[in-house]
Amino acid sequence: MKNANTAAVLGALVADSAALGLHWLYDQARIAEIEAVKGLTFLQPEAINYAGKKGYLAHGRKAPGESTGYGEVCLLMLKHLAKHGNFNRIEYQTEYRAHFGPGGEFVGYIDSPTRMTLRKLLFLEPAEFPAVSGADDDQHPALAALPALVATHDGTLEDLMKRAEEVVRVTNNNELAVAAARCSSAALFSLLHGMPMTQALTDALPFAGAALRPLLEQALAMPKLDGVAAAERFGLACHVTEGLPVIFHIAQQATDYRTAVESNIRAGGDSCGRAIMLGAMVAAHRAMQDNSEFPVPLSLLARYRNLAAAADACAAL
Repeated sequence: MKNANTAAVLGALVADSAALGLHWLYDQARIAEIEAVKGLTFLQPEAINYAGKKGYLAHGRKAPGESTGYGEVCLLMLKHLAKHGNFNRIEYQTEYRAHFGPGGEFVGYIDSPTRMTLRKLLFLEPAEFPAVSGADDDQHPALAALPALVATHDGTLEDLMKRAEEVVRVTNNNELAVAAARCSSAALFSLLHGMPMTQALTDALPFAGAALRPLLEQALAMPKLDGVAAAERFGLACHVTEGLPVIFHIAQQATDYRTAVESNIRAGGDSCGRAIMLGAMVAAHRAMQDNSEFPVPLSLLARYRNLAAAADACAAL
């Protein structure tokens, strides 16, 4: 994989892992208090941080540097592509079921789209898997597999849009989810072909659909970086209509990868859900702009616990 393509995938994975400690804490004031004492990235998820605050401690048994379910999906797709060379739906569904299902490697919180997808796949033979196995759900798991898919795609944008929809409907059989996936994939595709950030985001708007496009246009019109304000305006929760505008805002305004990651965590809520595509976009953009320097700081990269597995998959590709 080229430097920028590798950066996009690792940027997604590291951003998810960095945000795990404060994931699903919806109190931005509490996050600011924690930042003043401990910082923002690679924190140990602790019940004390959530005590008396709006939020859900989903990762209390995880350690800093581990991944959420979003990061696990992103890495699973990367490994799938390294093994098969391209996307094979039935093989991917088989690997997805084995990884997240009973007895699988994944230990952690199972979100609604994952749970509903597993229900459809658990008692079927692979030959019986439906082409559409996902839940009618518009939440952020729809975007989790896309960085690896886009980074390894060597065809046209039109072909990528078809493949992105096929991938998304494995877990999220929902039109808003598909629109968000197509739009964000188009933006990342353009960034990996050297397009400036604002142009890539703007050119992706026609793929967003009637419900999502006006929100993204509003996000791009915000004049300066403020992830907290963006999240307050569009929402902190797990739906793509809330998260993708925040992603677009931070991606357009952040000057570097670390700034984007930290702004996303400060915004609160489903920071890990946003982190996957945000980390991919910003890392890809910076890699194309600064060819001599890898955009993900080593101080962050080294803390990601699955780095060896991700690097091996990137090398295989």
